Amino acid sequence: MSRIVLVHGIGQELESADALEAAWLPALAGGIRIAGHPATADRVWRGARPGEDECRMAFYGDLFRASGQMGGGAERVAALTPEQQELAQALALEWLRSARDRAPGPEDRAEAGRRLRALDAAGTGRMGPREAGRRPLNGLARLRWFAPAGMRFAQTFAERALVQVTRYLTEEPLREEIQGRVAALVGTETVALVGHSLGSVVAFQAAHRLNRELPLLLTLGSPLGLRTVVYDRLPQPRAVPATTRRWVNLADRDDLAAALLDLAELFADPYDALESDWTVDNGAQPHRAESYLHTRQAGSALAAVLG
Repeated sequence: MSRIVLVHGIGQELESADALEAAWLPALAGGIRIAGHPATADRVWRGARPGEDECRMAFYGDLFRASGQMGGGAERVAALTPEQQELAQALALEWLRSARDRAPGPEDRAEAGRRLRALDAAGTGRMGPREAGRRPLNGLARLRWFAPAGMRFAQTFAERALVQVTRYLTEEPLREEIQGRVAALVGTETVALVGHSLGSVVAFQAAHRLNRELPLLLTLGSPLGLRTVVYDRLPQPRAVPATTRRWVNLADRDDLAAALLDLAELFADPYDALESDWTVDNGAQPHRAESYLHTRQAGSALAAVLG
């Protein structure tokens, strides 16, 4: 059981729970410290070691790692079913539109606009499903936002992102295994679920399944606002989870994964619990989990429930 349960996002198939905890916990404690709560921060991380308040990562990246292959990376859009390929294409188009409208670099905005105009001119209906699916993917691969390790790896990263989001939304056994890993860490002492990227969708769904009060749901760089791709496919009520006392959503304006900055536009809030009007500045890495955690807003929310 854990005081804080962390849920990672896409592209972590080569990591582990231990490695991600070692990266996230100093940032989490740093945010709490910046928010003015040094003693609470020390209970999370101090002297390069975890503190007395246990924070555990609900790790599921291994489920996307190809068995029998060194280094993983076998996730390909072409391996999806036709129905899944259609969803992956819709997600790629959503991200291209987000890049056209608010990518941090003018080059990415211009490139996304060109790609979308080309797709409109070509008419995806006149192409086969495989070609129709690859054209938006190729557009994403030209954007610097999708190249955290350099342009050489942009297509690999973009394709993994599309496949992992698509599979989580469409494969119930996979989704249930991931939810089970989150539930295994949640106990009576748990005060917060923290989800980043795809992990925010996982954490939102996990919060809906709880039969006990959850003091805080913290979502970071969340794609929950992707209307046709994620939001419309949620099996849970599109509302604040009934047992969640407070839901804080943080988004960087340059984070293309956070397609809708203010989730209050879409999610019903009968408990007056959702705070989704906070935007943060994560600098050159707007989608990075540690950058979100290392903010005053995240630190203040977590300090309030840790006491």
